[in-house]
Amino acid sequence: MLGFLKQPVVVTAEINVNLVALTVMGLVNRLWALSYPRAVVFDEVYYGQFVSLYMKRIFFVDDSGPPFGHMLLAFGGYLGGFDGNFLWNRIGAEYSMNVPVWSLRLLPALTGSLCVPLAYQILVELHYSHCAAFGAALLILFVLSYLKFYNLQKCSPFTAGWWFWLLLTGVACSCAVGIKYMGLFTYMLLLAIAAVHSWHLIGDQTLSNVSVLCHLLARGIALVVVPVAMYLSFFYVHLTLLYRSGPHDQIMTSAFQASLEGGLARITQGQPLEVAYGSQITLRNVLGKPVPCWLHSHKNTYPIRYENGRGSSHQQQVTCYPFKDVNNWWIVKDPGMQQLVVSNPPRPIRHGHIVQLVHGITTRYLNTHDVAAPLSPHSQEISCYIDYNISMPAQNLWRVEIVNRELDTDVWKTILSEVRFVHVNTSAVLKLSGASLPEWGYRQLEIIGEKLSKGYHQSMLWNVEEHRYGKSQEQKEREVELHSPTQADISKNLSFMARFTELQWKILTLKNEDTEHKYSSSPLDWITMDTNIAYWFHPVSGAQIHLIGNVLTWASANVATLVYVCLFLWYLLRRRRKICDIPEDAWRLWVSAGGLCVGGWAVNYLPFFMMEKTLFLYHYLPALTFQILLIPVVLQHLTHHLCRSQLPKNVFSALMVAWFSSVYLVYRTFSPLTYGEPTLSAAELRALRWKDSWDILIRKH
Repeated sequence: MLGFLKQPVVVTAEINVNLVALTVMGLVNRLWALSYPRAVVFDEVYYGQFVSLYMKRIFFVDDSGPPFGHMLLAFGGYLGGFDGNFLWNRIGAEYSMNVPVWSLRLLPALTGSLCVPLAYQILVELHYSHCAAFGAALLILFVLSYLKFYNLQKCSPFTAGWWFWLLLTGVACSCAVGIKYMGLFTYMLLLAIAAVHSWHLIGDQTLSNVSVLCHLLARGIALVVVPVAMYLSFFYVHLTLLYRSGPHDQIMTSAFQASLEGGLARITQGQPLEVAYGSQITLRNVLGKPVPCWLHSHKNTYPIRYENGRGSSHQQQVTCYPFKDVNNWWIVKDPGMQQLVVSNPPRPIRHGHIVQLVHGITTRYLNTHDVAAPLSPHSQEISCYIDYNISMPAQNLWRVEIVNRELDTDVWKTILSEVRFVHVNTSAVLKLSGASLPEWGYRQLEIIGEKLSKGYHQSMLWNVEEHRYGKSQEQKEREVELHSPTQADISKNLSFMARFTELQWKILTLKNEDTEHKYSSSPLDWITMDTNIAYWFHPVSGAQIHLIGNVLTWASANVATLVYVCLFLWYLLRRRRKICDIPEDAWRLWVSAGGLCVGGWAVNYLPFFMMEKTLFLYHYLPALTFQILLIPVVLQHLTHHLCRSQLPKNVFSALMVAWFSSVYLVYRTFSPLTYGEPTLSAAELRALRWKDSWDILIRKH
C-alpha cells in the first residue's frame, strides 16, 4: 500500500528566465524610491480626497469614472492604516506622519510593474519570437488572457485551463472598465476580436451544431455576463462602504439622500409616508440642474413691466430656490374645504386628485394664467395669486399625476413619488425652466407653466422632501410649526438597483465646469509629444517630477505604425493581384498582430477628438501601449521577410542594438525628471528641454 514511498517524489518546473528578469526589472523600475517625494504629487490632490472619504465611509460622486479604481487606492490606504485625516488642498503639500505614502502608491506601482512581463507574454502568445517579445514593454492584462484562451481552445476546449483563461478575460475586462471608462474602448476591441473568432467557429464544419452553440454561450457568459456582474459588484461594494451623508448629497434625489446615514436622513427621519390634505411639504425638482432647488415663493411681486417692455401680472413671485428655507414650505389643500390641517384620520391624496397649493408663510395660492413667463415668453407665468379686484380671477386648481406609479389608485408618497402638477384650467405643467431671474428675482431660477406635452421630462417632476402633518389652523401658530423640525418614523431605503441606476446616471451626465489647465493638451500634441506635465516641484532644491515620455520610443512607435500600415496596404494590393510576397502563415500573423496593435491604438486614441473635456498627456498612454507593442512586431517582420541575405540581417541587427542602446540612454538622461532625483542645476534642466513646448521648471535665483 505504501509502495509509492520507495521512489522519491520528484517535482520538475520550467522557469522562463526572460519572464523572471522582466518582472524583476519592472518591479525595480516602479517601486524604487516609491515614497519619494513625501508630498502631494499632481493627481494625488484629486484622488486622495476620495481615499479619505472611503476611510470615513462618506458618500461621494466622481464624474471621472466608476468606483473600482478609487477602491483600489483606498485599499492601499487601508492596508497602511490610513485614517483619512489629511487635507488634500494643493500639489506639493507635505504629507503628515499619519499618511502611509508607500502603501497608497503601492497598488498603482505594482500594476505598472506587471505590465512589463505581460507585454512579453502577449507577443509570445501571438507566436512572435522570444527576442521580439522581450522588446515589448507594456500592455493590459485582459488582452493577454484572451490570447491565452484562444490558443488553448484550438487543442483543448472546455478544459479547466480553457475556462480559467476565458473567465479571467471577462474579469479583467470588467476591471478595466470599472477603473476608467477609457477601458471600454479596449473592451470593445476585444469583443470585436472574439466576434471574428466566433464567426470562424460557426464556419468550422468539423464542429457539431451543439458544440458551436456551447462555444458561443461560453463566450457570451464569460465576456458579457461576467463583466456586467463584476461591474455591478463594484458599485455594490462602493455603496455598501459609503453609507454616510457627504458633500455630494445635494446632486442626488431626495430618496437617495434619505438612504444615507445623517444629512437628509436625519432631517426626514420619522416623516409621514403618505401625503394627505393639510400636509405641509417642501417640493424638490427631480432634475437637479443647473443646481438642486425647491419650489419657493416670497412676498415680492413680478415687476409691472420687464426690461423688454412686456407686461406681467404683478402677482407674487414663484421661483426655484437652491437652499433650504422656510419659504419653501407649501400646504396641500382640499379645494372643497377651508381647513389647512390634516383630518383624523388623514385623507391621503391619490393619483389624479385635484389640490390647491398654499404658500405656508404668505398663505397665497399657487396660480397660473394666460400671462407670459418673464424669461420664457412661450410659456405661462407661475405666481401666487393676489386679488387686485380686476378681471383676472384666481386659477389655482392643480391635478396631481404620479409618474412612477404602479396603479392608477397609488397614494402620493413622501420622497418616493415623482409627481407633476397639471393646471386644471389651462393644462399647463409646473416646470423648472433653469433660467436665472434678474436682480428683481434675486437670481433665483424661473418656474413656468408649460403646455401639456408628451413625455415626462425631469424638469416637470417634483418629489416631496420634507413633510409633516399640519396641526395649526391659525397662521401665527402655523408659522411656528413650519419652523419646527419634522417628526415620525418611516424607512425609505432604496433597493441597490435603484441606487445604482441613479448613481450611474449621475456619473455619466454630471459635468463639472472644465477650465483650461496649465498642462492640458490636445490629442494632436500627444503624437509628437509636444507637451509634458510637471507633477511635482520642490520649492527649495528645485527637484521635480514630470510626466514626459522617452522621445526615441515615442518616435519609434509612430514610425512602426506608419511602416505597418504602408506594408499592410502594399501586401493587400499585391494579394489582390494574386501576388503573395510572404507565406500565408506569415500574412495571417501580420494581420492578427496589426488588428490588435493598430486597432488598439486607434480605439484608444481617435475617440478623444470627439470629447469635450480637459485632456492631458496621460490620456494617450493606453494607445501608446499598443503602439509600443507594434515595434518588435515590425522589426521581426523586416528581419525575416525583407532582409533576404545574411549581410542585411547583420546590418539590421547592429542597427537594432544601437537603437535599443539609444532608448536606454534617453531613459537614463531623463530619469532625474522621472524619479525627482538627483537634483539638477539650471543649466542641466535647460539642456533637457529638447522641445520649446516642454515646460521644464527652472528656479530664478
